[in-house]
Amino acid sequence: MTAVKRVFRALIISRMIIVTTLLVSAVVIQLSTDSFLPLGPFYALIAGSYALSLIYLLLFRWDTHHRAQAYLQIVFDLILITMLVYISGGINGNLYFLYVFAIVAASLVLGNRAAFLAASLAAILFGGLADGMYYQLIPYFRQDQFREISVGLVLYTIFLAWGLFFVMAFLVNYLAQNLRKAREALAGAQKELEIKERQAAAGRMSALIAHEIRNPLAAISGSVQVLKKELAVNPEQARLMDIVLTESRRVSQSIDQFLSLAAPGKESFATFDLALTMRETMTMLKMSGELDGRIAVKGNFETARLDFYGNPGQLKQVFWNLTRNALRAMPGGGELAIDFVREAKDRVALRFADTGKGMSEEEKAHMFEPFFSRFEGGLGLGLAVVKKIVDDCEGQIRVVSETLRGTEILIALPLRPAKTAERE
Repeated sequence: MTAVKRVFRALIISRMIIVTTLLVSAVVIQLSTDSFLPLGPFYALIAGSYALSLIYLLLFRWDTHHRAQAYLQIVFDLILITMLVYISGGINGNLYFLYVFAIVAASLVLGNRAAFLAASLAAILFGGLADGMYYQLIPYFRQDQFREISVGLVLYTIFLAWGLFFVMAFLVNYLAQNLRKAREALAGAQKELEIKERQAAAGRMSALIAHEIRNPLAAISGSVQVLKKELAVNPEQARLMDIVLTESRRVSQSIDQFLSLAAPGKESFATFDLALTMRETMTMLKMSGELDGRIAVKGNFETARLDFYGNPGQLKQVFWNLTRNALRAMPGGGELAIDFVREAKDRVALRFADTGKGMSEEEKAHMFEPFFSRFEGGLGLGLAVVKKIVDDCEGQIRVVSETLRGTEILIALPLRPAKTAERE
């Protein structure tokens, strides 16, 4: 059941509880005193409220237009409350506080705007009823309810009620907004926990496969290289050996990605130039053939200098994964912008923006999860590794992307003195 349906059902149940409370109160009062006036019309309204609640439950079960139903319910609730206020004596009664329940329900179910609309309608209904009864345009429900009151008292009561309605709308909206933010933060934390759990699972898996695969793979690759040098092979045999070496490197890279999701890197920390590391990464991509003339690369990384204290190997892996991901998003060519900016005294920002195929909202929601890949044949580990390394650096990642409009990934990393990082 969705959150909207849960809140909508809670609205119906809460209404029935409030109506039942009023019914029990009326019965207790009527049984406890002989002077209490007949409550037949009051009971009729209570019965009508129960009937409407039953209709609402049926509509809730069979109809899917929940917001329209909620608006309709709020309007009918305000009308019923106005009738109860009228029966209880109008401005001389004390039931106009019931409008508050409808305003609260509107805020919780329909949002901020609906709460102020409900408060406005409540003010109109109560103000019209009070003025009509004062000027005798609307007769009192019972003649003994009539009391001579001044126009000042009427205006005071009306404005007091109006103030109560709008103050409650404001307060409930404020609390509901904070509640929604808390729920979103909780959902984000839960999502983060799920990603961490999957990263931990990938790390455990990597520990099992690394020893069994990596060493034999290195032996195979080394043996093929020796044979290629020492044997006289024809072009076809040489091509097959190159395929073995290429695929061996690819499998080795996949194993490295698994290992990166396990424990933090063992490499020593040092002060290094982020832009220079990025330039080295671009050189490696050009030598491997992944970066060709179809992609135009620009940005200030070519000339910038930005000293950073951290793990050079890990940051190089971040640059490698983000750049390769951007290249794969532009199979037909495009433009990749890479910029490094020192935003503040203690923070640096890295920007990777491509003109590729972009991502949908669903893809953005899962992009950092291990084993989720947007590309055919991908393992779905590159961005998961990026997320883990940035988290280990206490940094933040922000993604801006739309389908067919490219992707922009912004990484903010804190700049820490070498001594601080060494103590950690």
